Amino acid sequence: MMRFRFTESAIDAAAARRELLDRGAGGYVSFEGWVRDHNEGQEVTRLEYEAFQALAVKEGNRILTEALQRFPIKRAACIHRVGSLDLSDMAVWVGVSSAHRGEAFDACRFIIDEVKHRVPIWKKEHYRSGDSGWVNCERCAAAPRQTHELGHHHDHDQGHGLGTSLDRPGIHQPPEPLVLPGSE
Repeated sequence: MMRFRFTESAIDAAAARRELLDRGAGGYVSFEGWVRDHNEGQEVTRLEYEAFQALAVKEGNRILTEALQRFPIKRAACIHRVGSLDLSDMAVWVGVSSAHRGEAFDACRFIIDEVKHRVPIWKKEHYRSGDSGWVNCERCAAAPRQTHELGHHHDHDQGHGLGTSLDRPGIHQPPEPLVLPGSE
């Protein structure tokens, strides 16, 4: 069982774990990502996740397949929330079963790291101040890399201004819609 999926409701980790049961598995590892109350000095009150779901599911399943090819695991799954999440809500769950614990740990880490880097999911933080901003969307758009005065680069054409939280490093305007060939 290798499956990536989205849900708008709370993730049922116990049910997801049962999907990974395998008589050949001697170990199980999971990762839960939760909504925390702070980021980069801001007090966070809630998050919103959006995704290009058709593409995201394909890429998520590709990552799970890669994990199966790289590590001797039995089963793996990843569930990611979309919509509005409150503090302490589970935003993402990854589970892996394998014959031994080492490969389960390694595969679980590989999956969550790759999902964070490759799957088109965008996170908007809402702050106690009433402000909000899209976080870490450098990979949202494929454009030339830029380096600027703050000493880091971007894979998009938005730099950092001076005035709003949307101009802080790691916080950007929402991504432009992705247009696939033939869908114009």
